[in-house]
Amino acid sequence: MLPAIQWYNSYFTYLLFALPALILGLIAQARVQSAFNKYSRVRNYTGLTGAQVARRVLDISGLRDVQIEQTSGMLSDHYDPREKVLRLSQEIYSTPSIAAAGVAAHEAGHAIQDSERYFPLQIRSMLVPTVQIGSWLGPIIFMVGLVMSSTFGEKIAIFGLILFALTAVFSIITLPVEFDATRRAKMVLESSGFIGLDQMSGINSVLDAAAMTYVAAAAQAVSTVLYYVFLLMRRNDR
Repeated sequence: MLPAIQWYNSYFTYLLFALPALILGLIAQARVQSAFNKYSRVRNYTGLTGAQVARRVLDISGLRDVQIEQTSGMLSDHYDPREKVLRLSQEIYSTPSIAAAGVAAHEAGHAIQDSERYFPLQIRSMLVPTVQIGSWLGPIIFMVGLVMSSTFGEKIAIFGLILFALTAVFSIITLPVEFDATRRAKMVLESSGFIGLDQMSGINSVLDAAAMTYVAAAAQAVSTVLYYVFLLMRRNDR
């Protein structure tokens, strides 16, 4: 019975750390889906597709060498700084909607950041290889060290914690990168005439909702790190 009680207490403690961030994530995802579904059905006044909006934003920023490609997947839009390619999902690439214009301009904002060597973007790009490993290997190493009773086990757990903590650092650094790209997108769309000014409220709804998903991701990563720290401290108290 005692192991069952210990498991229950551990699970309850995890919920205390993770539940607020989880709820925030669910709310953010719901807002994104609601805003995107609404404004993907509203045609922008200029009739420009997402690809055309992105191309014009890039061109007026002097980035004619950045290519635009269509990619598969739902909202899989991203800018690849290594290949200097902006990849837009099919719905964004070919649709002349308010949502498509906002998402495309946002991704073009990342290309502008890259051309200006925006420091947070550079740091985030440098962390990508380590984070890809640490996000899945860190928790494994941490748990292995946690169940070991020796001092060596504690060192292993700390190493796993540090490795996974880079995921939280990555998520936090992502915030200014995404917020700045959104700011650039709104500024260009407002000043360029690529979209009707009275439709900017739709752009704001889509991009602001998307920005909240990054806040939720950062909160989830930080809460997991704090939970691991709690487990490590409790191990040392035993």
